[in-house]
Amino acid sequence: MSSTTNGQWYPPEWPDRIRALANGELTPAEPRRAATVLLLRDAASGGPTVHMLRRRTSMAFAGGAYAYPGGSVDPRDERPVAWAGPSRAQWAVRMGVDPATAQAIVCAAVRETFEEAGVLLAGASADTVVADTTGEDWEADRAALVAHELSFADFLGRRGLVLRSDLLGAWARWITPEFEPRRYDTWFFVAALPEGQRTWNASTEADRTVWIRPQEAAAGYDRGELLMMPPTIATLRSLQPYATSAEVLAGAEAQNLTPVLARARLVGGEIELSWPGHDEFTKHIARTGADAGARADAGTDSVSPADSRAPGEDDGLSDGPGTDGPGTDGPGPSDSPSPSGGTPA
Repeated sequence: MSSTTNGQWYPPEWPDRIRALANGELTPAEPRRAATVLLLRDAASGGPTVHMLRRRTSMAFAGGAYAYPGGSVDPRDERPVAWAGPSRAQWAVRMGVDPATAQAIVCAAVRETFEEAGVLLAGASADTVVADTTGEDWEADRAALVAHELSFADFLGRRGLVLRSDLLGAWARWITPEFEPRRYDTWFFVAALPEGQRTWNASTEADRTVWIRPQEAAAGYDRGELLMMPPTIATLRSLQPYATSAEVLAGAEAQNLTPVLARARLVGGEIELSWPGHDEFTKHIARTGADAGARADAGTDSVSPADSRAPGEDDGLSDGPGTDGPGTDGPGPSDSPSPSGGTPA
């Protein structure tokens, strides 16, 4: 895995794939629907913190990068479930999709948050939420969901639970670039950690989890210490103006859900890679591999296969469970990342 001079995720194979796409030699894969959740809680000293996980470095997609709990939509996520909050039709209008698709994406967001963080946005009624998801019976159900042995609809129905869609706010939508072999059409949601629940590293895809202030995570990215994909750092930066988790949720309705899709075009003999509306990610790549020195324009990064570098030896990213004990989150909300190995980030 490689990055640029900051912590932007930039695989070394991208330039060749971008050139192939620009030359008409690559057929884009169809993106899979997916959902991810920015889980929030306020620090004791004030201000929201966000729950992040580090993907295992062995992962084929974005290994070593920091992300949020999330994953692909399961076709069974369209099955009927007890529902509270905005109706499926209202979600469909907000998201610009049909009601069945809206339900599937919202269900995926809630299901994946439970599967990967142990947090469940559901309750026994429309105005309650589960207070504790620990215990062997909960873990057995979570494992069955992960293994696709149990549908989310059956899980909720068996426990007599109502999905609390009102606890979520749609925040952003990003689509994986067309030159990536694995593509996702991902909806980003925000949600506050329910009273009484706690997160833990329930995901087999992550080797580290942490609660961190958006400002601190973004600073770690800017220093090149924390590896992130453009959607992750962009959504982190978008949280910075808010003083509380409640303010974030209240601001969700005003967020622009126009999908962000990277585009590559030929500019003056170079390929320009850009994410509309997010100039910090713009790069210029040599048209052919012969030119290792891609030109930098003001405010952009230049990247060719020769410039792409791996992060530091550990980049502040450690193996194993959190420091509070097996299966827990590690540091509290005020802890910040460090570039030294063996520390949370």
